[in-house]
Amino acid sequence: MTQEMILANATLVLPTETVTGSVVVRDGVIAEMDQGRSVPQGSVDCAGDFIAPGLIELHTDNLERHMSPRPKVNWPHQAAIVAHDAELASVGITTVFDALRVGSILTDGRRDYGKYARAVADEILSMRDSGGLRISHHIHLRAETCSETLVDELAEFGPEDRIGIVSLMDHTPGQRQFTDLSKFEGYLRGKYAMDPAAFEAYVQFLYGLHDKFGKRHEEATVAAAKRFGAVLASHDDSTQAQVMTSAGYGIHLAEFPTTVEAARANHKHGIANIMGGPNLVRGGSHSGNVAAMDLADQGLLDIISSDYVPSSLLLGAVMLGNVWGDMAKGLHTVTAAPARYTNLQDRGRLEVGLQADMIRFRLTEGVPSLRAAWHKGGRSA
Repeated sequence: MTQEMILANATLVLPTETVTGSVVVRDGVIAEMDQGRSVPQGSVDCAGDFIAPGLIELHTDNLERHMSPRPKVNWPHQAAIVAHDAELASVGITTVFDALRVGSILTDGRRDYGKYARAVADEILSMRDSGGLRISHHIHLRAETCSETLVDELAEFGPEDRIGIVSLMDHTPGQRQFTDLSKFEGYLRGKYAMDPAAFEAYVQFLYGLHDKFGKRHEEATVAAAKRFGAVLASHDDSTQAQVMTSAGYGIHLAEFPTTVEAARANHKHGIANIMGGPNLVRGGSHSGNVAAMDLADQGLLDIISSDYVPSSLLLGAVMLGNVWGDMAKGLHTVTAAPARYTNLQDRGRLEVGLQADMIRFRLTEGVPSLRAAWHKGGRSA
């Protein structure tokens, strides 16, 4: 039996404009669209609420928070995945690339940095295939080059896992995200209760790892992304030289560039800049790096990621829409743009024939309030 839903008298967020109109969904697909305020019999009167494509999240560490809600507390993984999925659905995300770290440190006990990605990926894929999740889940492997086991962990994955994104990450202190060593010290000592001597010893240990494995791990990550058929992303680029290296690897996505210099260089090489929703909402980076709004003001922000606060995705997009005076342009950063750069051609736009991933929201004192969300035409929130 055909399943039909009509959303009428809505503010439709199209790729380049907003219009008043209606959307007809049949069997999980956008079947018709029209303009006007009419409310046909049997339709849902949206009373001017926004209807936009479902949000697409490219890099979130939110699942890790559910798996370890407190230090040294391990939550049952299947339950954590379900809770994570429900939280994302509740804020309008209909497609997520779950970021899992590959590359562990096993010979130094100062940080909890053990292997986990293969087992958790299996659990996500199993939950997805069994129909237990509300939204689309894809795998994003965060390849940590400053580690001991990256090559072996990458070898545990293959094209059959349908890895969507592989990000090339180097968290060696003194560069990229932690150019300011004092910021790294504050973060690490606060999280792991290190004394100054232990912190200095750990920094020297990381420098040694980088010198021994960095180049080999970088090359292995690029090769693995090609083997998986995944989109390759850079992470925390700070300089033109780092962007040149990214461009040489064929990278098209840059996660969280830390300087205007790097963001501008990315655009010169056709690389899209992803910035964090928390940075945008808070008005600055917690690591002291470039503010997302500064890049937005200069036309250098292309995509928002919620990073560690899922609700920041819709809020950040609306903030941009207000700043730019163009809500369609703001929502583009969390819908059509991420879909384009990850080759998801069946979603990200309100368009006849595409998958009916949609959200309904209104603004209350300038803050978006989600009223409903649909994944493949079915209610997800």
